[in-house]
Amino acid sequence: MFLSAFLSVIGLGFLCWLLFSLAVYALPFFIAVTVGYYAFENGVGLIGAIVVTLFAGTAAFVLGQLAFAIIRSPIIRLALGALYALPAGLAGFQAVKGLSQAGGAGETWTLVFASVGAIIVGVTAWARIASLAGSESPQPV
Repeated sequence: MFLSAFLSVIGLGFLCWLLFSLAVYALPFFIAVTVGYYAFENGVGLIGAIVVTLFAGTAAFVLGQLAFAIIRSPIIRLALGALYALPAGLAGFQAVKGLSQAGGAGETWTLVFASVGAIIVGVTAWARIASLAGSESPQPV
């Protein structure tokens, strides 16, 4: 009984770590799947769709980081960060909602936990995209 509870806590901790680690990639993943599905439906074939999917996801992630690193306007950087953080927050909401429902929480508490989870995952994703892009301000010489 103890071993089961211990392994459940370890598994839940691993899933939370995985959610936080992969939250930054929610927007590139969405773009990659959408472009790959569109390519497959237009007759590219399975191998071509996989190649297009990988290219689109990588391009979305790299271009987002590059834009965040190059653009110095705080308003535009905030918008770019939000563009990456909102899908991550939505993914966090759904993940925490599913875990709360599986844990037996009531409907009200499930929504409360899911909302807090969405905020935490969204903020984490925004902080990671900012840190991955090398967001240091240039110092005057």
